[in-house]
Amino acid sequence: MLQRMPLPAGDAAGVVTQRDTRLDVCRAICLLMIFVNHVPGQYLEYLTSKNFGFSDSAEAFVLISGLSAGLAYGRKFVAGSRLAVSIRIWRRAFTLYIAHIMTSIITLAIFAGGALYFGRQDLVGEINIRPIVENTEQGLVAMVLLGHQLGYNNILSMYAVLFLMLPGMLWLRSKSAVLLLVLSGAIWLAAGIYQIAPANFLDEGYWFLNPWSWQFLFVIGVVTMMHVGEGGHLPRHPLLIALAAGYVGLSFCWVVFSWWNIDFSYGLPAVLTGFDKTFLSTPRFLHVLALGYLFAVLPQLSALVRLRIDHPLVIIGRHSLPVFIFGTILAMVGQVFVFVTDRNATLGTAYVAAGIGLHFAYARYLDWLGAVSSGSAAQA
Repeated sequence: MLQRMPLPAGDAAGVVTQRDTRLDVCRAICLLMIFVNHVPGQYLEYLTSKNFGFSDSAEAFVLISGLSAGLAYGRKFVAGSRLAVSIRIWRRAFTLYIAHIMTSIITLAIFAGGALYFGRQDLVGEINIRPIVENTEQGLVAMVLLGHQLGYNNILSMYAVLFLMLPGMLWLRSKSAVLLLVLSGAIWLAAGIYQIAPANFLDEGYWFLNPWSWQFLFVIGVVTMMHVGEGGHLPRHPLLIALAAGYVGLSFCWVVFSWWNIDFSYGLPAVLTGFDKTFLSTPRFLHVLALGYLFAVLPQLSALVRLRIDHPLVIIGRHSLPVFIFGTILAMVGQVFVFVTDRNATLGTAYVAAGIGLHFAYARYLDWLGAVSSGSAAQA
């Protein structure tokens, strides 16, 4: 995906005239898989990437987000512009935070409405809602302060924290890419060994997706894209390709044939040998990097995700945040639907299939709306 990836070209006025669509396509695939995985109990869930390797769409999404952030802000973060770029980044972080709070409140309303309309009070026992119901005042404060997160509503909060950290990452990258990677890796390792993560307020425990762990994957994406943007490229050595392919194949067999009883920990910390998602254990971490590397250096794979600018997947990826919010709301409705139909897998599958179609329709609507708005602005 990144092997000599051409950056968007611009004319003399700085207007982008072309767009590499590979990140858009990969992001769209991740968004669709996240939606499918967020409606458990239906058949399409068995077709997503989590069933064929150690990592899943969340790891791919964060890696792609790091690549996109490096592309969007890396070359702009220069002396004289750093404060302005930092403010833009922090505004994006605030947008992500607002989106997280909005989807969390809508999720509460969906499940509460389902409980009232269908007479299923047990719905409030799902996805970590009950602590808010039992401690409403504390729960609302905790949710706004990110001290309580609902199930399946925890990606945007982690992503917002990564964007808060991004200006510091870019500043360190301007000093030394190696220094940034070493420091980021050290934070990831310490967080995994000593279980350092933002705490929950209403119950014991911590965030499901720990930003101190996941920032390492994000940083790798940022550094890689900036390296490519400055004229570098990824090493394309047959041994590296063989190692990456071998690891992807091993991961596939491990998951498909359920080799989970094999113990290779040798007394090492779980972050190095386990499969924990919260602290992004090494096997998951390496799997998404191996996949990304193969797509970057193998032209046959890279060509699969290089689609036309008007391809439906490209359009979904181009509108990633509103589509993600839309997909989250659809998924929460889907969870209630599956719950009140006594987890009927066939009905759940039909709902998810329809939801995928709605993703494409909504993205097309956003594209149309953008074109209409641009045309109106030009006429004004």
